Amino acid sequence: MDPVPKAVAGNYKAMKEAFVSDLHGGSHWEINAITLVAPAAALLWASLQGRQAFFRPYTPLAYLTDFLIHCGAILFATTAYADNPLVLNGLLILPAIAAFTNLSAPQSRRGPKLSRTGKTSEEEDGSERKDGQDELPIKPFVTTYRGMMMIITCTSILAVDFHVFPRRFAKVENWGTSLMDMGVGSFVFSAGLVSAKAVLKDRMTTERYGTSKSFVTRFVEAVRHSVALFALGVIRLWAVKGLDYAEHVTEYGVHWNFFFTLALIPPATALLRPLLDRVFSQGGFALIIAVAYEAVLTYSNLSRYIITAPRIDFLSKNREGIFSFIGYFAIFLVGQAMGLNVLRWDPELLAKVKTQEDVWIASMLGGEDAEKKVLRELRPRDSALFSLAKWTAIWSLMFLGPYRFRSLATLVSRRLANLPYVLWVCAFSCAQLTLFCGIEKLFFPNLYTPKDKQTERERCEEATSKVLRAFNRNGLAIFLLANLLTGAVNLALPTLNMGDVEAMAVLVGYIAILCGAALALDHYDVSIKL
Repeated sequence: MDPVPKAVAGNYKAMKEAFVSDLHGGSHWEINAITLVAPAAALLWASLQGRQAFFRPYTPLAYLTDFLIHCGAILFATTAYADNPLVLNGLLILPAIAAFTNLSAPQSRRGPKLSRTGKTSEEEDGSERKDGQDELPIKPFVTTYRGMMMIITCTSILAVDFHVFPRRFAKVENWGTSLMDMGVGSFVFSAGLVSAKAVLKDRMTTERYGTSKSFVTRFVEAVRHSVALFALGVIRLWAVKGLDYAEHVTEYGVHWNFFFTLALIPPATALLRPLLDRVFSQGGFALIIAVAYEAVLTYSNLSRYIITAPRIDFLSKNREGIFSFIGYFAIFLVGQAMGLNVLRWDPELLAKVKTQEDVWIASMLGGEDAEKKVLRELRPRDSALFSLAKWTAIWSLMFLGPYRFRSLATLVSRRLANLPYVLWVCAFSCAQLTLFCGIEKLFFPNLYTPKDKQTERERCEEATSKVLRAFNRNGLAIFLLANLLTGAVNLALPTLNMGDVEAMAVLVGYIAILCGAALALDHYDVSIKL
């Protein structure tokens, strides 16, 4: 149990603030080992479902198993197994291997068949996906990634107030890497990832009808989306100040909080959208922003100002939240760029499909090899894994390459959201997406080659954990509920004085409530848009 300074032992609020202050984090390799539990849990679920059909139908036992595999594994990885994450990974991976090898070979990997008109069966059923059909395919691995990220985030924000949660996992003071530092960055990356869907829909409308939303319309919509987030930020600020709740000022500032950061992102993105639509690479543009910000931090007194300046006015009181927004915005843009890559149905390949009759004739004349080549050309969705692996390598090299001879503990700063932090979050998030995508390809290879849209939808539902889908569907609402429950627990219980067994009991009940709320909303088909 970590000792609390004697100077603050008589003041419980000061004790709680000291408990999360002046921390230095841990190794980023340990963070990788801890978070590897998420893909390992997804692997076990996919193995049970893909090879045993264990979750078909979803019985009460299936729901309980789903909860234990995903929520339980994450909770124990960050608490009881924090010092032995590889053991927990083994406990998840070995049963997955056993389930995988229990039956014969997995489903055959076949592409979509061509009709006599040279179109795929999806084209025959209306590949233009009109009459309410979504032109953007469902991606279960994205749902898995976002659901896992939400579970880790929600678990950590309460667990950090107990001794059972190691201090090296809590947010660092100035420099270093920690699990919670990665969590907040991944949250922003994830938001950018799914925001790409709206951009793609707008681009498809422009390509098809020659019209698109005006700059003013986009900006107004962005502001409307931000109003709810800003209101949540104000409510949180009022609650913290009004209830005299313990707060870590150097995290975002005196008045700033994470909801304000999230609220600023949509308007900022809308302002830059005309430029983002014209740049060669949105990820590259985000990197330029991060590099320029790092240059200012390095060659001016800005970093010293953020770390050490006295808090005398609004800017200095909230300097962490205001300036770190630049780094978080760069992370959001990278996440959106990845979404543009992996969520789309490639317009060029779609155009090929629409005029495929002559290619079909050529394939008939050229024999089986030519037909296989055509089928490969007609599978644009399979490029996601390659794209993710490529960008994982690129971001990882940019993160590790220049800094391989220096300690990351002296480089990465969530408080500044500097360039090393941005590169770390992007590399990590892309790597996690790559693992989830690989698991999907291994166990559900025929997701995107059905005969019709209804079959595709059913296959994707069967390939997605209901628990993870529920957390993903109402992620921000569940995150808000997690914050409310965290506040209630801290006001009602002396978390610093509770033993590990008591803490685990509270945490299990807490994550069970969150999971139950998420599943209830999903069951009744409720989507809360904040």
